[in-house]
Amino acid sequence: MRIAQLANFIGPASGGMKTAIAALGEGYVAAGCERLLVIPGPTDSRVATAVGDVVQLRAPRVGGGYRLIVEPWRVTGVLEEWQPTSVELSDKLTLLPVAGWARRSGVGSVLLSHERLSDMFAMRTGFDATSKVSIALLNRILVRSFDTVVVTSSYAHDEFALAAAAVGCPMVRVPLGVDLETFRPGRIHAAAEGPLRLTHFGRLSREKSPHLAVATAADLHRRGVDIRMDVYGEGPHLAELVEVAGAAPVAFHGFVEGRADLNTRIAAADISLSVCPTETFGLAVLEALASGTPVVTADRGGARELVDSASGAWAAPTPAALADAVLDLSRRDPTERRRAARARAEMFPWSATVDSMLTVHEQVTRRARVAVGA
Repeated sequence: MRIAQLANFIGPASGGMKTAIAALGEGYVAAGCERLLVIPGPTDSRVATAVGDVVQLRAPRVGGGYRLIVEPWRVTGVLEEWQPTSVELSDKLTLLPVAGWARRSGVGSVLLSHERLSDMFAMRTGFDATSKVSIALLNRILVRSFDTVVVTSSYAHDEFALAAAAVGCPMVRVPLGVDLETFRPGRIHAAAEGPLRLTHFGRLSREKSPHLAVATAADLHRRGVDIRMDVYGEGPHLAELVEVAGAAPVAFHGFVEGRADLNTRIAAADISLSVCPTETFGLAVLEALASGTPVVTADRGGARELVDSASGAWAAPTPAALADAVLDLSRRDPTERRRAARARAEMFPWSATVDSMLTVHEQVTRRARVAVGA
């Protein structure tokens, strides 16, 4: 198979999606497929790599450090030259014409849906200004345009379920994976060694709910709980988060460059707070669990589906409720909760994700060839 991965709207908050695209691409090549990656960038370029060619197309900045390909015909020009057997898109808007090209050309098409549009707009703006009618209309267009829609969680599935069923568009749930070699448990600490160590890592922007994580730590501090919270990441809301923390012992360390270094820092924490209630999957949750650090998360959203009662806890997305969950989790045996966290992460290897996605690509390729009589 010749699989083209198309990624658009690339920016500082898309680290999780970049990780997923890279892991899938490496898996495709390891399985014997040819792979092409098309991304936006400041200039046009083409680079040959060990995991396939990477084509960068000149694209404008659209705010927040993001770049967006706004000329989809340039993408189809690259694809016509490369001749893929299937295309995999993680963009629901500007690259939609590529799905039409694929159908006309006898090329299978897969939409890898990694966020719910209604939640995305609401979280990024801070209020629900999104027209539900408009999003429902877009979803109906999407399920008619792609051969298969892949979602990463049951929570993500709900966005498309009715529209897909109405037109018979196949939907497949494929959980993402985690790098179990890079993210590994560290030394198990005794509970009496000091304060309860909390951590939060990720983009410091509203859609990731860092305000809720910091507010949870501040709530615990106000109760007199001996805590320390380390926050790793950068983003536009750092000043707001410092204000939310107030007098609580919350340290903001900025972006951590190396993933091995990040693993060491996560593994040193007692509990990771990954509390976004609109997360469609939650790679940060899996990276914490793989590091042997149990997770407290919101009681809804895709992240909740990754945590079980042995590896973490969940509560309503309010500081008080999440603080209660942190205290409940902290009372469990630290050795057992760390072992349970690692065991939970081991249920999500990238190899399983790649195998499932290869099956999807095989299916859409076969159906596309039948449709054009090839």
